[in-house]
Amino acid sequence: MSFDPQTWPVDPWLAALALLGVLVLWRVARVMGDLTARLSALDTRLTHLADTQNQLSGGLSQVAQGQAQTVGLVESRLADLGRYMGQSLAGSAESTAASVGALRERLQVIDAAQAKIEALSSNVLGLQDILSNKQARGAFGEVQLEALLSDALPPDAFSLQATLSNGRRVDALIRMPQPIGVDAKFPLEAYRMLIAAPDDSARTAARRALAQALRAHIRAISERYILPGETAEGALMFLPSEAVYAEMHASLPEVVREAFAARVWIVSPTTLMATLITLRATLKDTRLRAEAQAVRREIALMATDAERLGARVAKLEQHIQQVQGDLGDIRISADKITRRGARLDSFDFAQGG
Repeated sequence: MSFDPQTWPVDPWLAALALLGVLVLWRVARVMGDLTARLSALDTRLTHLADTQNQLSGGLSQVAQGQAQTVGLVESRLADLGRYMGQSLAGSAESTAASVGALRERLQVIDAAQAKIEALSSNVLGLQDILSNKQARGAFGEVQLEALLSDALPPDAFSLQATLSNGRRVDALIRMPQPIGVDAKFPLEAYRMLIAAPDDSARTAARRALAQALRAHIRAISERYILPGETAEGALMFLPSEAVYAEMHASLPEVVREAFAARVWIVSPTTLMATLITLRATLKDTRLRAEAQAVRREIALMATDAERLGARVAKLEQHIQQVQGDLGDIRISADKITRRGARLDSFDFAQGG
């Protein structure tokens, strides 16, 4: 049976259904192709993911190994740190104990120093009591003067409380070729008034009072302790306070000039020490000259003795020469006697009879 399309009876619905089936098959084939491509890509990705997972597993194992090593290292470091901390704490304990011991010693030293300070405070109060009394203040100046003289001069170079020919007693007398008198004065009341003066007028009055007190001391020293022919042409007035000495030179230069004119040299503890050192050098030079003169006298006496010894030696030489001549004569006489004895010994008395 041959097929003739023109004679084939075609149902429109069947044709549409066949066309629809073809379209569906084409769509399904297309979808299946896409699915196949996607499955291939997914398989590739799964393969890549498996590889990545394997790499990640290897990396995680390495990380685990590294972590284990790190944990071991950390544990070792922690152990070392623990030992170090233990040693440090032990050393710190020893250092702390030593520091506490040193601190206790320092506290003991501080306590001792505080006790000394308290004693010094009481001594300062006692010194204030001394300085408030004129007689005690004079004794304080004399003691300080004696200490300076003892430090600077030999004991035989000065005398304390020496009495002069006019009956006056000077605090110290320096035994120079011309003795120098030293008297201690301490015009403290006027100086305290000057320090405590509230205004210029009070300071002017206090300076006037200080100058008056200093002039009175200068006049007394000049009249009492400078004696022509007995002492030096000048004397020393000792001020036991550097502050009073500085104030005098700062604000009372006319008093200093008057003291120079009266041949009274005002000195403080510092300047007195310098003066005494100079006097000691002068005294040493004077004693050296005296010793040199004594040596010269001894040399002259030695020369006289040498001359006398020469004369006596000359006399002794004469005596020795005379003795030598006498010995020669004695020898001659002895020789003669010896010869005569020999002749007598050989004389024949029988033949002579």
